[in-house]
Amino acid sequence: MASENMLDALEKQLETKEAAATNPSNSEKLAVDVNKPIPYTFDLGNLLCNDANPLLPNPTEDHLYSAARDCAQALINQLLTTCPISNTSDGVSVTLPPPTTPLPREKPVPEEKKPTKWENFAAIKGIKNKKRGEGKMVYDEKKGEWVPKWGYKGKNKDGDDDWIVEVDEKKEKEAEQKGHEVRGEGRRERMEKVKRNERRKRANERKNRKGGGGG
Repeated sequence: MASENMLDALEKQLETKEAAATNPSNSEKLAVDVNKPIPYTFDLGNLLCNDANPLLPNPTEDHLYSAARDCAQALINQLLTTCPISNTSDGVSVTLPPPTTPLPREKPVPEEKKPTKWENFAAIKGIKNKKRGEGKMVYDEKKGEWVPKWGYKGKNKDGDDDWIVEVDEKKEKEAEQKGHEVRGEGRRERMEKVKRNERRKRANERKNRKGGGGG
């Protein structure tokens, strides 16, 4: 009996709203306060209004529109009366509370990536990863400015353009035996280091290809 009375009350409310919607002069007088037999529940963090009131059998588009309008109006009322409101340079803002309704993920949780060979090696040796861009510049006291550690005008090229070079007798003899000059020894060492790194890289690539083919 109670459910029938509730449906009758809802039907009367809908008929009143339909009449207001068909008459432009009355449509502006829709009530701001929304009262329902079963009160709404809200999750303001998700901007969610839950309406447990039953719909009429075979509801029309107007019935659905009216129910949706009441939910939207009630949600706005709840936001304006319970949430902190502040004026900013961008306009009026409302601070929402944390959501209370758990929502499903759109995609599955990503699987944890296996550590690479370098990460395993670094963990064993206690090597910590530097942040990206950290330590690329160094202060040059002679120039009184920050310069790159490597590359164009890098700190590692100090002495290449000096017109006088301090000579190590042992290195000088080794350079003479190779037919080189001491002045360009720093650059030759850098180039040789680059070549060694390239050879190691190619060897590692060959090793990885063989390991992958064997699996």
